[in-house]
Amino acid sequence: MIKRYFEKVWVQNLALLAMVGALTYYFTFIFEFKYDFDWAVFFVEGQYGHMGDLMVNGLNSTITITLYSAVIALAFGTIFGLARLSSFKPVYWLATCYVELFRNTPLLIQLFFWNFALPYAFPEEIRFKLFEMDFEFWCATIGCGIFTGAFMAEIIRAGIQSIPKGLLEASYSSGLSFTQTLRKVILPLAFREIIPPLGSEFLNNMKNTSLAMTIGVTELFWSMQEVLSLTYRTFESFIVATAIYVMLSLIIACIMNIVNERLKIMPRDRITVLRRIADTLFLPVDIIGNGLEYVFWYLRKSPDQKTVSPIARILKSSTKALILGAKVIFLAALAYLLFMLGTALTHFNYEIIWANLPALLIWRFPNGDSSEFFMGLGGLSGSLLMAIISITGSFFIGLIIGMGRTARNNAIKIPCTLYIELVRGVPLVLVILWFYQVILDFVFKLEIHAFWAGTIALTFFFGAYIAETVRGGIENIPAGQVEAAKASGLSYFQTMRKIVLPQALKQMLPALVGMFIAAFKDTALVYIIGVMDLTRAAYAVNNRTMIYPFEIYTTVIVLYFIFSYVMSLYAKRLERKLSPESVRISM
Repeated sequence: MIKRYFEKVWVQNLALLAMVGALTYYFTFIFEFKYDFDWAVFFVEGQYGHMGDLMVNGLNSTITITLYSAVIALAFGTIFGLARLSSFKPVYWLATCYVELFRNTPLLIQLFFWNFALPYAFPEEIRFKLFEMDFEFWCATIGCGIFTGAFMAEIIRAGIQSIPKGLLEASYSSGLSFTQTLRKVILPLAFREIIPPLGSEFLNNMKNTSLAMTIGVTELFWSMQEVLSLTYRTFESFIVATAIYVMLSLIIACIMNIVNERLKIMPRDRITVLRRIADTLFLPVDIIGNGLEYVFWYLRKSPDQKTVSPIARILKSSTKALILGAKVIFLAALAYLLFMLGTALTHFNYEIIWANLPALLIWRFPNGDSSEFFMGLGGLSGSLLMAIISITGSFFIGLIIGMGRTARNNAIKIPCTLYIELVRGVPLVLVILWFYQVILDFVFKLEIHAFWAGTIALTFFFGAYIAETVRGGIENIPAGQVEAAKASGLSYFQTMRKIVLPQALKQMLPALVGMFIAAFKDTALVYIIGVMDLTRAAYAVNNRTMIYPFEIYTTVIVLYFIFSYVMSLYAKRLERKLSPESVRISM
């Protein structure tokens, strides 16, 4: 009887309103939310200046870093994504090293390396000149671009490899050259596959700019903390920063949806309003593309297949020589790079590394004092422990929220959707501060160690991402199986437990292992609340040794890389085991 009523939309909406009313009543009359909001702090100039202008300046820096780093990431992703498909092994291995190194180390430790260690590779006079040209800003911009480019390279490689091999063979057999095949067959089809994941990476890149604060860049997150420290308006600063990040996320998602709509193939009689908007916005791109098409048409063979244009004849005769010369130059540059790397490694002070390695691995365990977490446990061990606890808890949260996200009942689906989209729309560092300074401390009045506050924040953050993985796994199950289960008399929960989830979890295993890798790397962000994880331990050791940042941060990068890369190999093994029908395309 109750189930039949809840199938009605108006009953679902009424239940949703009742939940909102109950939460409002609780926080208004029972919880006694005693906080005097003062939004005028952003509109009226105070003792320490105009806080609104401070937030706007931070937003401007965030947008600037986002745009510049996105261009860098797309360029690196395209170059190294195509290089990962090269049959010339030195190019392939260089691209592979770039992708694996930057994907398997945290962005925060990379920014620390660029900002604190890299300047020591140059003479003192050059080092001073670097800091005179806004070095921190460009470290953050280029660092975010290089980091995101490694993820984009894999997306572009996977998009190209997703093209059926038969299409390539058909294009070659029809007389198309490699360049024509790349331009007319591979890239148009690949872009339709890679636009959605590329959009996610652009969104992640925007959120990652919040880490520029850690090296002194005055972006949005830094401005939020400055407002908080100057005015003590906790809720106002947090809410405004969260709203801005969510707004930027929605704008990026909207832009990527327009691009995705533009690439869709649809009949003329079914063109949507969004497609018309996309066609209008892409009109200049079409004009440029038509101009390039005319250039390629001029360079093609003549229709009688006997004469070739003079420019094409010159290009064809010099192509082999140019390719050979490029390979020689590349090998020489690679050899020089390896020589410089070997020289740097031989000049490392390995005594410093060996003396501080125990601190990086376990910090002060078991000799820590009572104020430290579990007798001073930290460093790499603390990061691994935090990742294991958070990913275990987030799995159960994601499983429940993901099932709720697929429900037809609005009273269940809408709250789950809001949780997923809100958490995924803001940077993890902001989520950590929300839990540490507001939710756990102010709302629930809990005085817990920063380690547990960071672990809880990571758990709820990755719960939203696992929920989307669960939703995708559930929706991949053929609808006929669910209908057959209902026809055989199984309830919703029996269908989920006995039919849907066993199959969905098998498909989700590689993604869940990848999520654990992300959780392990993102434990570096609890650095901002004082947890003595591997990144914080490295920062403390570097401040103690002072003149050996290259040795310390290189060691930390190696430690992060070893554990992340081993787990990524396991994820790839699972993916191959569950999807054995994979064919590699060589270019």
